[in-house]
Amino acid sequence: MAEVEGASAPAVAALDESFFRVRFDRLTPAEKRYLRAMAELGSGPHRSGAIADCLKREVSALGPVRSSLIAKGMIWSPAHGDTAFTVPLFDEFMKRIMPGSDW
Repeated sequence: MAEVEGASAPAVAALDESFFRVRFDRLTPAEKRYLRAMAELGSGPHRSGAIADCLKREVSALGPVRSSLIAKGMIWSPAHGDTAFTVPLFDEFMKRIMPGSDW
């Protein structure tokens, strides 16, 4: 068990610095806020309305951002009105890269 825990931190750090960071750097500020709101809600999937509520915006106003994130392969819709991350653990990365509530 200690070996697994000892290997997890370096593995997550490596993902943060490479795989996750490359994806994050491709995002616009609005897309980053959308994904951070999703992360705030947990691993998901999440209703589009819950994400909009977290951002204090109307669902319809966030449609273009959501569509762009789907096109970039960052999120997908497992069911109508639901949104989920395409990459496991990306919600935790978003919390690390954009900590606090000032996003």
